[in-house]
Amino acid sequence: MFPTNSNADEMVTVKLVNYVGNTSELDIKIAGDYFTFDPTLQLKEGVNYTLSVQRGSLYLKEGKAKKQKISGPFILIPASESEGQQVHVNDRPYLGAMEFTIEEDKFIRPINQLPLEDYLKGVVPFEVFSSWGMETLKAQTLAARTYAVSKINQIIDDTIRFQVYGGYSWDESTTKAVEETKGEVITFHNRLIETFYSASNGGVTENNANVWGGNPLKYFPVKEDPYDPTHPWEFKLHQLQIDLDEIMWDLQNWWESLEEKDKEITQSMRNWLNNNGYPGEIKILSIPKFELSNETFESGRSEKGSITIEFMQRLLEGTVLFQKLELKDVNLNRIRPMIGGTIFKSYLIDSLEVNKEQYTMKGRGYGHGVGMSQWGAHYMAEQGKKYKEIVNYYYPGTTIVDIADEAIVRPTN
Repeated sequence: MFPTNSNADEMVTVKLVNYVGNTSELDIKIAGDYFTFDPTLQLKEGVNYTLSVQRGSLYLKEGKAKKQKISGPFILIPASESEGQQVHVNDRPYLGAMEFTIEEDKFIRPINQLPLEDYLKGVVPFEVFSSWGMETLKAQTLAARTYAVSKINQIIDDTIRFQVYGGYSWDESTTKAVEETKGEVITFHNRLIETFYSASNGGVTENNANVWGGNPLKYFPVKEDPYDPTHPWEFKLHQLQIDLDEIMWDLQNWWESLEEKDKEITQSMRNWLNNNGYPGEIKILSIPKFELSNETFESGRSEKGSITIEFMQRLLEGTVLFQKLELKDVNLNRIRPMIGGTIFKSYLIDSLEVNKEQYTMKGRGYGHGVGMSQWGAHYMAEQGKKYKEIVNYYYPGTTIVDIADEAIVRPTN
């Protein structure tokens, strides 16, 4: 793994998953002076290299030269910490050190280690609009920094599972927001808080326990939010997707000829089914039942619902099975991923009706609604609110302190 950092900077370790995906080959290039633990590996500045994995081993190739097998760990360590020291991975620059590991004996997984503040400069422009006001950007920075520090002893990744991170793809405004709030984190009773946020809460915030279970946290109250623009949304879904009576069974390519009516939603359903015990090819035939229960949380968000999906499953050997999946009175967080979070945008649902064999769902907000509303923070800043006021509004009862404060109880893992 990486060498121990000698200075006092907090260091973040992040796997590059979102940008590079799963691949057996990467293009890399360095700017500045880097060294490795292997004296036979001397990468030249500005030269394009290809890094590949074959039979569980890494190979480095310069242009048309012969591949060089890499023995032991392959870590590029910058001679100094400066913006001129960069590792380019598939043309995207990253600061700090970079380790290239092997996953599942066939994929290359870069792991970037860099100072916390530099990491944040690569996070904030990917989590909020850089064109928004400085106070909004600062509030987002504090949320991002607090989250990162709470994971400081873990290896995180660059996806929405943690925080989206784009490397040295900095923006002038968000960089300024990071620099002008350097070291500031949000605490509650001397502990780092869970800095949840979503795009829009639809006009009312939500408590963490109503979304994920567990103990309710006091700094996530349910309350009306006059700053959030509510973001109304709706989607439609046909009950009948494929009519069995119209299938031309005698066609050689009858399976390929089948088309569902709501392709974006049914693609999401297929992915969900594949990941939940139904391998092979899927065709969605119908959704004969889709309804909400009458139970709602204090915020007005719907709690449970039911859905039935009828589908055909073609296994690898060609066998076709007719299947039915029924979820009855389950938490909506089991149904929403089937539809897709970009379509079924929140649990703040105003109505779900069926008319002429078509469902129509209408709601407000975008995301879970816990903690800070990014759009709400934007409009608070537009009305002259400072970033500390925004933080205190969305995380009431918390305190903003410096990360060096010895009273902070730091996470052990």
